[in-house]
Amino acid sequence: MKITHTEIYRFSIPMEPFMIATGTMHFAQNVLIRIYTDAGIYGVGECSAFPMIVGETQETCLAIAKDFAKILMGKNPLDIPERMNDLSNHVANNNTIKSAFDMALFDISSKNAGMPLYQFLGGQKKSVETDMTIGIDTVEKMVQSALNFKEQGCRIIKIKLGKDVHDDIERVKQIRQAVGNDITLRLDANQGWSFDDALLALGAMEVFNIEFCEQPMRTWYDDQLPELNLNSPIKIMADESCYSHHDARRLINSKSCEYINIKFAKSGGILEAQKIHEVALQTGVKCMIGGMLESRIAISAKLHFAFASPNVKFFDLDSCLLGHLIDPVVGGLNYNGYFVDIPDTPGIGADADPLFLLNCEKWFI
Repeated sequence: MKITHTEIYRFSIPMEPFMIATGTMHFAQNVLIRIYTDAGIYGVGECSAFPMIVGETQETCLAIAKDFAKILMGKNPLDIPERMNDLSNHVANNNTIKSAFDMALFDISSKNAGMPLYQFLGGQKKSVETDMTIGIDTVEKMVQSALNFKEQGCRIIKIKLGKDVHDDIERVKQIRQAVGNDITLRLDANQGWSFDDALLALGAMEVFNIEFCEQPMRTWYDDQLPELNLNSPIKIMADESCYSHHDARRLINSKSCEYINIKFAKSGGILEAQKIHEVALQTGVKCMIGGMLESRIAISAKLHFAFASPNVKFFDLDSCLLGHLIDPVVGGLNYNGYFVDIPDTPGIGADADPLFLLNCEKWFI
C-alpha cells in the first residue's frame, strides 16, 4: 500500500470564548487531515492548536502539514513508526500537527485490518464517563455553570483556575457549597500559580474534597514539583510538564506527581501516547486522557485509545461540548448523558461533514 495524496483543511470551529490561566480561545484552531492510498482507503486525522500551551497555531500547523504531506507521498502508511520517524526527522517538536498525521495513519491501518481502532490496538470496550470543564469566569458564573452541569446529570466537574489564588479558593469554595458533596471536583490551574501560591491554594482547598489538581505551576518550576507533591494534601497531575515518555519517566522517578494527563496534541499522537501509558503502567501511576478543543473526530480516536489503555482511569472527553457552536462531524463517538461510546465500525469511525468542508480552506498535495 502506498500514499497517493493528502487533503489538508483549515477546520475552524466557531465557539463561545473559553478562558484558562494562560489565555482565551475564541474559536477552535483545528486542522483536518485526510491521507489517501492506492488501496482505496483513506485515513482521517484532526488536531487542535492551543498556542498558549503547545506553541503551535493553526497557521503553523497548516504550514508544516504541507511539508509532511510531501514527505509521506509514495510511502507505506501501514509502517506507522517509520512514517512518524520521517516526520520527526524533518522537524522537531510540532507535536500537535504530527498528532493529526499519526491519527490518520492509525485510521488507515485499522480500516485495512477491518477492525475498530480500539480492537486494532488490542483493547475492548468499557464504561467511560467524561468530566465537564468550567472555564475561568466570575465566581457567580462559574457557580451557575456547575449547577447547570449538575442538573443535566454531570457527576464530575473540572474547574479551571490559575488567575488569582485567593479568587481561586473562593471559586472552589462556592462551587462545592452549591453542588454539594456528591459531585466529584477536579482542578486545573494550567500553570497559573507560583510554588507559594500552589502550596497555599492546595492546602486551603483540601477541605473541599478535591480529586486532584492538574499542572499547578509553570513547567520551568518542574524542579519544585517533587517538593510540592510531597507537601500537597491534594494529588497532583502533570499535564503541560509531560509531552513524551521521557518526560513521564523523569516525572515519575522524581516523584513529581501522582497522575499524568495524556494528550495527543502534546505527545504527537497515539504512538507516543502508548509509550507514556506504558511507562506509567509499569510504575503504577494512573493516567487521564485529555485534549484541547477537538471535534468528535479526535475525541473518537481518544476514546479508542482509552479502550485499549487499562491504566487510563480518568476521562476528559468534553472538548466539543465546551462552547462549540457547530458539530462538523458524521459518525464517531456519541454521548449518553456524560457516558461515551462509539460504534464498531472499522477505523476511527468518524469523518468530517461534507457540507462543513465546503466552506473550509483546503489544500490537496
